[in-house]
Amino acid sequence: MSRAAAAALLTVPLFRAHLAQTLPGAWLLLYGVGVITGGAFSVSIVPVMGICFMMTGAAGLFFPPLGNWAMAAGFGGLHILFGIWIARRHGG
Repeated sequence: MSRAAAAALLTVPLFRAHLAQTLPGAWLLLYGVGVITGGAFSVSIVPVMGICFMMTGAAGLFFPPLGNWAMAAGFGGLHILFGIWIARRHGG
């Protein structure tokens, strides 16, 4: 099962249990796990990016009011930072 399917399936019970504030952290954690796994077949910095996604997701779980900011920092900021790093160090 893909990380997107796992996140989608996990969203429903969390939302029904009135735990929607935990969704950003859960999504970031699952995305980080997927990036780490996929990074096994890529350049060595990709699993590090996955770990950063997981740390951002953990912060989103511990500080639920900052969940949207964690998603912006993770899905926006980390992709940009690591994208620049990979483009410069590994040719794209």
